[in-house]
Amino acid sequence: MFVLGLTGSIGMGKSTASAMFRCMGAPVYDSDASVHAVLRKGGSAVAPIDAAFPGVVADGAVDRDALGKRVFGDDAALKTLEGIVHPLIRRRQDDFLKRCSRARAPLVVLDIPLLFEVRLDGRCDASVVISAPAFIQAARVLARPGMTQEKFDGILARQMPDAEKRRLADFVVPSNRGRGETLRRLQQIARLILSMPATHWPPDPFAERTADRRSPDARDRPRYRNHRA
Repeated sequence: MFVLGLTGSIGMGKSTASAMFRCMGAPVYDSDASVHAVLRKGGSAVAPIDAAFPGVVADGAVDRDALGKRVFGDDAALKTLEGIVHPLIRRRQDDFLKRCSRARAPLVVLDIPLLFEVRLDGRCDASVVISAPAFIQAARVLARPGMTQEKFDGILARQMPDAEKRRLADFVVPSNRGRGETLRRLQQIARLILSMPATHWPPDPFAERTADRRSPDARDRPRYRNHRA
């Protein structure tokens, strides 16, 4: 089972690419959907978040706007929140991969906005970054309801710069040349990687335990660096 990490900064077109992979028949793990699941009523993150951030839970679910205001610009609060949410999300991700493995899926896609930031690229056989020029990214994001320049700047501050993501990626796909071109390039990637060895599932527990202690240089040599879709 080949595990492909899919990522891209806000407004770059990652959600569109994710939908395209689904249309190709590849199971896709949606990290954002997992976050919503653990924060909604009955979600596993509700009680610990309520204890850490009193007042952000309403009607049994986490009020995402209220929580966002509590952690915005507060690194310590953000780390506390990540310490609660990330292990729960990781468990859901593991369950997804196990189900796909039992179903003998040849290719699975992990759609994770912070793939490189939280070093989950270490459990992927390859990674693809969806990218677009900064002015197109800004236009897309600022057109969203309720988005402001301040919010946009805050989101960008928490994400790895696009140039760095492109440097770390095995494949880079531009999303500013039309949907047809994006789909063609993703199909090309899917055909290519299915001829490559899948070595990251089942996972190596020792490698995953030591992922956070890897030298930054260890990620400077992606296996398929010469391939640019």
